Amino acid sequence: MRLKELTLNHYRNYDALDLTFDTSLNIFLGENAQGKTNLLESIYVLAMTRSHRTSHEKELIQWDAEGAKLQGTVEKRTANLPLEIQITAKGRKTKVNHIEQKKLSAYIGQLNVILFAPEDLSLVKGSPQVRRRFLDMELGQVSPIYLYDLVQFQGVLKQRNQYLKMMNDDKEKKDELYLDILTEQLAEFGAKVLVARLEFIEKLQGWANKLHTKISHGKEELTLSYESSFPFEKEADFDEIREAYFEALMKNRKREIFKANTFLGPHRDELLFHVNGRNVAQFGSQGQQRTTALSVKLAEIDLMESVTGEYPLLLLDDVMSELDNERQLHLLEAIEGKTQTFVTTTTLDHLKNLTVTPKIFHVENGTVEE
Repeated sequence: MRLKELTLNHYRNYDALDLTFDTSLNIFLGENAQGKTNLLESIYVLAMTRSHRTSHEKELIQWDAEGAKLQGTVEKRTANLPLEIQITAKGRKTKVNHIEQKKLSAYIGQLNVILFAPEDLSLVKGSPQVRRRFLDMELGQVSPIYLYDLVQFQGVLKQRNQYLKMMNDDKEKKDELYLDILTEQLAEFGAKVLVARLEFIEKLQGWANKLHTKISHGKEELTLSYESSFPFEKEADFDEIREAYFEALMKNRKREIFKANTFLGPHRDELLFHVNGRNVAQFGSQGQQRTTALSVKLAEIDLMESVTGEYPLLLLDDVMSELDNERQLHLLEAIEGKTQTFVTTTTLDHLKNLTVTPKIFHVENGTVEE
């Protein structure tokens, strides 16, 4: 999978821009606050329909413009595929091969990307919400079914919380039957989300541990584990997990009505990382935490290829300067010959070990020159 070209209109600080990319390595070079990360972000938005930097889509539109447009051509093994996103104050429109897509799941996955930014080094140390978002974003790219189930789960969860609040506010209006229906639906979609996450983590661990062992020169073993907010047997299948979730929700019903909130489910679960059996977030050194984050992010490259048959794009946002020489070398070795890579940087000093000739774009004050 390769991004052949990118066209931006009224996006961030770019009025109009047309770029053609190298199939291997592309570098956005320039000082800070010139628009390098905006370029990288635009590729991410073209793939994921939303930014990793802001939840306010208005910020993606150039000042004084009514809307922004992003267009790109994705080269796949079978054919070239045009993608387009239009962003206005009213929302966004997505097109695949010039045909508008009404469902998010029909668009996401056409262009797969892995973003690695300095803040991703906090994947291990950050909040559980960061790790849940990581699971949802990466799984959503390779599995439209997961994305559908997640959206359904979130919709039912919102309905259920609203109904719990109504029951809490008005003690006379307690329709237990309706709450039962919502609880059954939540258990159904929640179990689907959970099973998909468990399968994904099992695959991810295989690739991540292989990389982590190599970077640590065989001294460390990395394991990933999923910590559910409700108990179920380790070898449980979908039906058993759904039943365990439903029973846990019923057991906590009085407390949830009192608090007007749903406390159990995938929205409260956690992803944990252990190095040699110890929780790396609590007991690992900064070097171990960074190696873990790097191993997990790079593991996605091979995992996505194993699922989709094509390697994703790799977006490195000023991350090279955050890694020491050894980790830089392992990163470059991991991506060499596999992915089309986009790098933002203020200097080429830490890219001396490259074995390929990159295409370099000099970025200054919203203008881009090869």
